[in-house]
Amino acid sequence: MIIESNRSIKKTIQFTFLLLLTIVFIFPILLVLMNSFKSRLYVSTAPFAFPKGDMFVGIENYIRGVTSSGFILAFFRSVWITVIGVLLIIICTSMSAWYIVRVKSKFTRFLYYMFTFSMIVPFQMVMYTMTFVVNRLSFDNVFGILFVYLGFGAGLTVFMFTGFIKSIPQEVEEAATIDGCNPLQTYFRIVFPMLKPTAITVAILQAMWIWNDYLLPYLILGSDHKTVPVAIQLAMQGAYGSTDYGGFMAMLVLAIIPIIIFYVASQKYIIRGVIAGAVKG
Repeated sequence: MIIESNRSIKKTIQFTFLLLLTIVFIFPILLVLMNSFKSRLYVSTAPFAFPKGDMFVGIENYIRGVTSSGFILAFFRSVWITVIGVLLIIICTSMSAWYIVRVKSKFTRFLYYMFTFSMIVPFQMVMYTMTFVVNRLSFDNVFGILFVYLGFGAGLTVFMFTGFIKSIPQEVEEAATIDGCNPLQTYFRIVFPMLKPTAITVAILQAMWIWNDYLLPYLILGSDHKTVPVAIQLAMQGAYGSTDYGGFMAMLVLAIIPIIIFYVASQKYIIRGVIAGAVKG
């Protein structure tokens, strides 16, 4: 009886803690959603109140935000950068990891250490140098920023892919070679399909990062090629520093909906892929 009572108390404490943690994470999203239906005045004066009466403006904030911020064009630009950037990161880094694991030499060991070292270098240390180099190479466009994302995302993804590839028996690749496959055919037909758990995890993590990123698009693309975060920040600023908080909140809701749907649909693969990539990493 005492043991069962202790287990019941432990489960109650765990449930209460997880419930409070869930509220802490969900509350900011609900707050943004509530304020997206208020007029700009009440967003500032009554941010925690439910929209009703004079403060409720319905979908006017969404219409005004979309029309004034160029949100639709910025949305498709963000989709392009996110999708192509994630594909580029997955293909290039997985091939690099495969090369590092299978070709054992001082060069590949050094290359692996450089990839892992890049994970601990703060972005602020290379921000100004990176901006200068990007401008000199004429990478300050929607194509050039893809290579910038590839560089900054390579460290973590190579680390994850390397750990998973180490668990793949090399005999499988040797059998493919005996059957007449060249290295590229062996990789794309044999190795890459086996990397699916880690590839999905990488896709989720990198997509969330690229979609929500504000600083890199702002530094590289500026206001000429705005992504969603940059478009929201620039469009909702009025004269003399005034901010249309109603439209701002509405645009935030529209910006987070795609990535939430993507995350919910794919989140079951995250833990599986991280564990798979860390087995022999």
